[in-house]
Amino acid sequence: MKENTIRIGGVPEHFNLPIHLAIENGDFSKRGIQVEWTTYKGGTGQMTEALKNGEVDVCILLTEGIIKAIIHGNPSKIISNYVISPLTWGVHTAADNPLDDYRDIFDKKYAISRFGSGSHLMAIVDANSKEEQIEKEQFQVIRNLDGALESLAKKETDVFYWEKYTTKPYVKSGQLKRIGEFLTPWPCFVIAATDKILEEQPDNIVRLLRTIHDACDSFMHNEQVTTLVSERYGITLENAIRWYHSTEWAIHGWVSNKMLKSVLYSLRSAGIITEEEEVPELVWTRS
Repeated sequence: MKENTIRIGGVPEHFNLPIHLAIENGDFSKRGIQVEWTTYKGGTGQMTEALKNGEVDVCILLTEGIIKAIIHGNPSKIISNYVISPLTWGVHTAADNPLDDYRDIFDKKYAISRFGSGSHLMAIVDANSKEEQIEKEQFQVIRNLDGALESLAKKETDVFYWEKYTTKPYVKSGQLKRIGEFLTPWPCFVIAATDKILEEQPDNIVRLLRTIHDACDSFMHNEQVTTLVSERYGITLENAIRWYHSTEWAIHGWVSNKMLKSVLYSLRSAGIITEEEEVPELVWTRS
């Protein structure tokens, strides 16, 4: 890898537009670092694997997913919050599936991108919050949104959790039916980096974060970006405006200890991690 180059990854969704605009505007280059972006359609589960295998240095991923991964030995740290508002998960089924009531989903088959992904973890957390339980055999790995559309259409699975605004075009076109919503009970996205890049390029990581925070600050002060969101991500302008005004990005690196405790409580309550598992250092402490 070239010196001063940082490989960064994220999902192909509108939340990451501030970073894409910063890349296109040369903002990272102005601070002396080069960024190589990789899109991960498989979501947080795919990105935690990429971090673990050294295929990427930094990822924008779901808070609960990276915390679980670090506890299970992923050599990474959270380096900043990214989106500090909660994520609205749409609870979906196929348009012609007879399943209509959100209360009837917990004994059905679930499509998940990967074990450990947001679509997996949030289904468990949601069920647990309603004093329901989902068994492991109810989950079927479908890799990504395209896989879910196919699986639900074939009735191989019945339920799929995915970000509400990303799936809206499919709901509107009649491929999906949304039967419920679930709000992540904590800030939804964080930025995580491998221990290796933190050790080798700490100053560049600080520059990277400053650039991302500046880009997010600029994004939140420019309501005209809703047109760009609509055009790039196939969302109606009305929905892009609604999403924009329900989303807040971090403009500094502080990570709340209370937030971490809340995620750990939910992961333990849902049986995703055990009480006995030791919790390592989750957040990067700059020297």
